[in-house]
Amino acid sequence: MRNPADRTDTTRAHAARVYDYILGGEDHYPVDAEAGDAMCRHWPALPVHMRENRRFMHRAGDFLAREKGVRQFLDIGAGLPTSPNLHEVVQGVAPESRVVYVDNDPIVLAHADALLDSSPEGATAYVDADIRDPDAVSRNPRVRELLDLDQPVGLMVIGVIHFIRPPEDLPLVRRLLEPLPSGSYLAMTIGTGDFAPEEVGRVAEEYERQNMPMVLRDLPTATSFFDGMHLVEPGVTQAHKWRPGAGQQDVDDRDVAMYGAVAYKP
Repeated sequence: MRNPADRTDTTRAHAARVYDYILGGEDHYPVDAEAGDAMCRHWPALPVHMRENRRFMHRAGDFLAREKGVRQFLDIGAGLPTSPNLHEVVQGVAPESRVVYVDNDPIVLAHADALLDSSPEGATAYVDADIRDPDAVSRNPRVRELLDLDQPVGLMVIGVIHFIRPPEDLPLVRRLLEPLPSGSYLAMTIGTGDFAPEEVGRVAEEYERQNMPMVLRDLPTATSFFDGMHLVEPGVTQAHKWRPGAGQQDVDDRDVAMYGAVAYKP
């Protein structure tokens, strides 16, 4: 079987590896570091922004497991392993939780073993699939094996939709939700230029230069992803303001270019 790392293009920056570099990880290449450094020159708050995006995921996962009793999670665009991963968060609440990670980046697949350290009572799996093909996700044998689609699922779409251009974006989210039963939840973060438009706009331009198209969305557009669902309080807000915990650090609003929300599928 071909090593997934053999499919990795080390001559072009990749969003998951740039994210890893900026957050201080080790799974990236010089081209990713160069891109990350350029982006941070445009907007020095970028590491803060990325950390808050990840903290939202932790809080949303904990909320769904602890307060809503969700025991199945589908994480789209999981990215490179960065502890705590989603399964560590939700299995810390309910060890029997099952988590399926989905990504199509070869370097993520190469590190999939680091994602699969499940609790004995629960289960985790990695699926090599693309958000742009929701049917391939829902029909994947491993997804069907680990997730009971007659029971609620927490669909996590964290830090990925800003790489999908309209008009493709909304239908993709709808198609990911379609096979999930009533009582499921959607947790999303959505990139925006509403709070630091010049700086974040330059970061988006840098992503474009690196062949990683990025779309920033205002609040009404971000909210439209949840049409037909019931938003959990406080609704769509900046990621760091969504149900902050007692240990939440003070963060300047201008340093977070991400909306976040959780919504219930009726």
